[in-house]
Amino acid sequence: MADQLRVRVHQWASGLDPAANRARLTDLAPGADLVVLPEAFARDFGEAGSDVSAYAEPLDGRFVQGLQQAAEAASCTVVAGMFEAADDPARPYNTLVVAGAASAAYRKIHLYDSFGYRESDRLTGGPLEPVVVEVAGWRVGLMTCYDLRFPELGRRLVDAGAEVLVVPAAWLPGERKVTHWRTLLAARAIENTCFVVGAGQPEPRYSGHSAVYGPLGDTLAEASGGEETLEVVLDRADLDGARRTNPSLANRRL
Repeated sequence: MADQLRVRVHQWASGLDPAANRARLTDLAPGADLVVLPEAFARDFGEAGSDVSAYAEPLDGRFVQGLQQAAEAASCTVVAGMFEAADDPARPYNTLVVAGAASAAYRKIHLYDSFGYRESDRLTGGPLEPVVVEVAGWRVGLMTCYDLRFPELGRRLVDAGAEVLVVPAAWLPGERKVTHWRTLLAARAIENTCFVVGAGQPEPRYSGHSAVYGPLGDTLAEASGGEETLEVVLDRADLDGARRTNPSLANRRL
């Protein structure tokens, strides 16, 4: 069981050209155990309500192959978002892919039918099961963007053993949106006494402000609005200490 987990968050923008986004994966460098890229990194959503089905790929497609190659070259595990072909060809999954030293796929459960948007018109919701993967001896749970607003998913992930919650996002801008993002990341960390890693796409299309929170709600790192990379080392002693100080998981009665 590793005492530390080296985490790198790339607050990078994805564009409408999948080939250009794949090419950027070659910029991944060694030095981290876990590298997190934003939601929809394989290809941006485009204008609100756009049909993205033409950009859906299988899990052995070109994006995942490129992600695996980049992860192997950088000797790490990488998490990144893509559109994955589903049973309904018109409504793909919004999927997080884990590649490299570990592998997994998480299909976004909570679709963004909120704040005037209707993600479910264009995408299919994933199975109602938490996905936890082991990275360098740490248990990492996966959430995507709007999932952050549903505390029950974070709790199910922690009940499944997650010590770190990773939240790639394309968090849209607007009044209160950065405040909501920061507050919810911190809340998921505090209520679950776990680390939370939020990786957002940058301004101006999205909100930026990727951040890493400790298990007592401390801000360990935060980006500004533009493109930026965060480097954080998570320490198991901080996790264990937080759970001794605030044994709320053990004290639950419901």
